[in-house]
Amino acid sequence: MSNRDISSSMEKVINQVAEKLEGEEKLIRIFERCYWNTLKTTIRRQKDSTTYIITGDIPAMWLRDSAAQVRPYLTIAKENEEMADIIEGVVKKQLQYIVIDPYANAFNETANGKRWDDDLTEMNDWLWERKYEIDSLCYPIQLAYLLWKVTGRTSFFDDTFKKAIHSILKVWEDEQDHEKNSKYSFQRKNCPPTDTLSRNGLGEPVKRTGMTWSGFRPSDDACQYGYLIPSNIFAVVVLGYIIEIADKILNDDQIAKRAEILKNEIDSGIKKHAIISHEKYGEIYAYETDGMGNYNLMDDANVPSLLSIPYLDYCKCDDPIYLNTRKFLLSEDNPYFYKGKVAEGIGSPHTPENFIWHISLAIEGLTAESQDEKLRIIKLMEKTDAGTDRMHEGFHVDDPNQFTRAWFSWANAMYCELVLDYCGLNVG
Repeated sequence: MSNRDISSSMEKVINQVAEKLEGEEKLIRIFERCYWNTLKTTIRRQKDSTTYIITGDIPAMWLRDSAAQVRPYLTIAKENEEMADIIEGVVKKQLQYIVIDPYANAFNETANGKRWDDDLTEMNDWLWERKYEIDSLCYPIQLAYLLWKVTGRTSFFDDTFKKAIHSILKVWEDEQDHEKNSKYSFQRKNCPPTDTLSRNGLGEPVKRTGMTWSGFRPSDDACQYGYLIPSNIFAVVVLGYIIEIADKILNDDQIAKRAEILKNEIDSGIKKHAIISHEKYGEIYAYETDGMGNYNLMDDANVPSLLSIPYLDYCKCDDPIYLNTRKFLLSEDNPYFYKGKVAEGIGSPHTPENFIWHISLAIEGLTAESQDEKLRIIKLMEKTDAGTDRMHEGFHVDDPNQFTRAWFSWANAMYCELVLDYCGLNVG
């Protein structure tokens, strides 16, 4: 087999999964179709060796989604140069976009001026949408780090990478004091409140905590309070990656020191302001806070989420505060936990009531401590595919035939990642 033969590498992984899941014909079929889905339907190689990826039924590239969409392919990139080239192309495209505008979350394939809406913010022809979300800057760095660790490649740690890192650090530093330093604002006309920021586009007031502010959640819904805890946790992890890359690859003490200071300040802010004492569950993480004593106790299906904290590599699955938080999240005390005739799990204010997400189920499985629990979740995802052999965004807890987004590559990728994890094949 050539080390550039993607089809053979894909089939090899699919066969390994089939061997592990022997007898589970539908599970194997769903895995095979979801595993091919991103590669066959969303990836567009560019003339400059970068890779553009649409999210599925929306013709734009989200920084978050595109990283998550190719993460299951790291298993193949370890030994297949063509797959490694594709993923490296994704990293390069993401870095280019961050240099264009670190506040944007989704981009066009060319500077064609297409956009989701005519928002009141600083748009340019590359931007599909300019909702500022911390995780949009975390995911590309995580993907670059994982690709380096899996393949040993370092060629993408170039001048564009350094420019992107400086942009990320500047934004996160500025947004530590959103009220004084931020130049970002966002308003959308004639829309639900979750699609725009209050206070003339600035969002609700916040007090400095050491954490960094976010306008929107990974769902693209507006934050209720500006310090989004799971995204700050993700930033702490990613800043650790930046420090390691700066030390071992870039030999750049300035970047390493800036990242270390920022990492410590954000992490101190999390420990001081993000953990509350719950009368029923003990110490748990809040989802959001404003630094002025207000907290939002919930979780959202989109990643980063509180449920995903060990998946983000911030703590272990058996961490006491995480376990307390997990018990809260997977209970009806979480306002977006739904339980019905067919399934139970975490949904999102982004979708209707009583709709839970395949992404959140995948994270529940990926953070489970036992193989039995992982398999239970995989089989639940199988049972709720509505006969499509694909994963969806949200589905009704009583009737999975009611679902949103028939073509949602991120959800397909998360199913694959859970199956690979269960089979001992996930290197990401």
